[in-house]
Amino acid sequence: MAARIEHLITSGTFALDGGVWDVDNNVWIVGDDQEAVVVDAAHDAQAILAALGGRTLRAIVCTHAHNDHIDAAPELAEATGAPVLLHPDDLPLWKLTHPDHTPDAELADGQTLTVAGTELTVLHTPGHAPGAVCLYAPELGTVFTGDTLFAGGPGATGRSFSHFPTILDSIRERLLTLPPETVVRTGHGDSTTVGAEAPQLDEWVKRGH
Repeated sequence: MAARIEHLITSGTFALDGGVWDVDNNVWIVGDDQEAVVVDAAHDAQAILAALGGRTLRAIVCTHAHNDHIDAAPELAEATGAPVLLHPDDLPLWKLTHPDHTPDAELADGQTLTVAGTELTVLHTPGHAPGAVCLYAPELGTVFTGDTLFAGGPGATGRSFSHFPTILDSIRERLLTLPPETVVRTGHGDSTTVGAEAPQLDEWVKRGH
């Protein structure tokens, strides 16, 4: 059986630089009836466990280390034995949320993760956060972008550890070069496609963050 993509929405708060905001996060589960990986263990480990339904969890992949994307990761890891994977450039952010817990392994640009016979390629896409990554699954025609690219524009860059020119470079060079029909599955909100977002790049540049 080929890998499939399942979608869960969890709710909680995002906190950084002294502010706190209510947020809804997309949690993505990629796998088959036997095994899966979770992309961004946000807010509610028990809801994610229920969605997994007893399947073997191969990895918990963090697109970046803002608290709303990693707050449930240690609990989910403890319940399943799955390793938590994070790009090392985001360790300073991770430590703000989990000072006494470290990820189990590092993500690196170009690395491939395999689940249910399907490859996910890690693309390092800094800007929203230094260690932000996207996961490209050509066989599934999709890329999981975390908070790097949304329907309608780049992720926010107005807070600590973020940089607007860098996120534009990441989107231009790593994401808009993917096939236009590639579905962009985001960290918050609705999905889009590479082809729908590409024509807006010049407008984002003019607009700034």
